[in-house]
Amino acid sequence: MSNLDIHPDVTVCGGHRDTAAHPVHELFPGREVLLGESTKVRRLLPTLGRRMVGAWCFIDHYGPDDIVGEPGMQVPPHPHIGLQTVSWLLDGEVLHRDSLGSLQTLRPGELGLMTAGRAIAHSEESPADHPDLLHGAQLWVALPDAHRHVSPAFEHHGNLPVLRERRLTATVIMGELAGATSPGTAYTPLVGADLLLSPEADLSLPVERDFEHAVLSVYGEAEIDGVPVSPGSLLYLGTGRRELRIRSAAGSRLMLLGGEPFDEEIVMWWNFVGRTGQEIAEARREWAEGELFGTVHGYAGPRLNAPPLPPTPLKPRGRSR
Repeated sequence: MSNLDIHPDVTVCGGHRDTAAHPVHELFPGREVLLGESTKVRRLLPTLGRRMVGAWCFIDHYGPDDIVGEPGMQVPPHPHIGLQTVSWLLDGEVLHRDSLGSLQTLRPGELGLMTAGRAIAHSEESPADHPDLLHGAQLWVALPDAHRHVSPAFEHHGNLPVLRERRLTATVIMGELAGATSPGTAYTPLVGADLLLSPEADLSLPVERDFEHAVLSVYGEAEIDGVPVSPGSLLYLGTGRRELRIRSAAGSRLMLLGGEPFDEEIVMWWNFVGRTGQEIAEARREWAEGELFGTVHGYAGPRLNAPPLPPTPLKPRGRSR
């Protein structure tokens, strides 16, 4: 998934100063962003006041969109470094291509996990013959310094662990939840789960006390610890919890995201996660002039050009905007 902002911000994230060291309830609405030629998304991380949840550093929620007679998602080849992309569909299909030669159609309930490591390029598109609806989430996980230069890789997992209890069906996308572990490769302790709540759901979900957590509502109304969460919004919950109290009168679907607070500071610009402005600038130069990212074959169109660098040097800036 690409950040297609024409003038992307330089964002400094990470470090324990960004972490609420106790339970909180901070509700963030999504910011509408145009993705590619035709898909609008709600960007929930980074946002004003919240830049990471564990190692999760970027969240886009899109749909549900009626794409009958429309091209659907069309994201041309673009580069990444220093992160993992996590693709999660609720409705529809997305065709993934990358510079490793991967070609994979992703469907609801399947994990598409791409580790950029030192460098990778990929594209995402709705197949020509695609379902009527498109709905899902695209997320990034920042790689810790010890692993951010690993070889790039792509994983597709169609059989994920599922927990069922008391009007809840929880699919573990990444990390671990209540003893169930995703097969997706993770480089920091974290959790990502899809929570499907039946009508009249009222339950307590055990969570890791040392993690910080957030809940994204993808459809339906729900309450977390008594706080209403509407579709397209993110409720940040801080740390220090052993369980989450979840209720939904009419049924809903949520994504639970969390992890150990990310102790390192990172610099995000466009589709790159690095540690210094110099590293980001070098990655941009490589995409424009070099061969480090390789070539994505088969996409019917040109690749994305990197936007211009800011007029001032890329460097860590203040945590508040």
